[in-house]
Amino acid sequence: MRGLHKAPSARPSIRIDEIFTRANNGESPSLSMLMLLPGLICDARIYAPQTAAFADAVAVDGYGMADSLVDMARIALARADVAGADRFDLFGHSMGGRVALEVYRLAPQRVRRLALVSTGVHPVGPNEPASRAALQAVGHEQGFAALVDHWLKPMVAPANREDPAIYPPMEAMCLAQGQAMFDAQIRALLGRPEVAGLVATITCPTLVMTGELDTWANPDQHRAIAELIPDAELVIVPGAGHMIQLEAPQAVNAAIARWRARPAD
Repeated sequence: MRGLHKAPSARPSIRIDEIFTRANNGESPSLSMLMLLPGLICDARIYAPQTAAFADAVAVDGYGMADSLVDMARIALARADVAGADRFDLFGHSMGGRVALEVYRLAPQRVRRLALVSTGVHPVGPNEPASRAALQAVGHEQGFAALVDHWLKPMVAPANREDPAIYPPMEAMCLAQGQAMFDAQIRALLGRPEVAGLVATITCPTLVMTGELDTWANPDQHRAIAELIPDAELVIVPGAGHMIQLEAPQAVNAAIARWRARPAD
């Protein structure tokens, strides 16, 4: 692990295009596509600040009704094919981080850089099926809006829940996905493949990042992930919860730019 980088709490002034005008004989390095993978009941809207900041960013707009992480990874690879990208920088958030690992398993030669964000590499725990089933039951018995309300609020830092520019658009995005998609993605998460051995094989420049206030995928969990990957940089974003891309977009974009400026094969 390269060490901890704590993102500044103040929003930095940053021009993304300037990040790449750097050493390398005075020339900008060639850029591969930046592929952004969303998490549970999220779509491309979760990455609005990133697609606005990076001209070559492509956010996968969900996974349809896929109910396995491997199938989701194949969808992501097909999206790269459509974009004509043989290689890409791969950023996965939450469930999307687990999808990113399956992309790496299927096609490691195509992943130029990897970002594992607000995610996990642990297997299904003994209490996980029951806790996820209880949440599904909220949706089936009280309606999907009740499920989203119950699930989403703890994912967002308390101060950001009150921000009309952050929480309402996020809530609308989640509501648009529906109960059937939630159930399919829960099946995918509960059927997830083992990744402990895979993580140890990652050789590309890797960003491991989470929010300081993320109680679902907490900083200690990400410290442990970063320790497993030789070329990993750990970033903890102050004041952010689980939905880090929308809660702290400038800090996230700065971390992405720094990660993408690192040399890669």
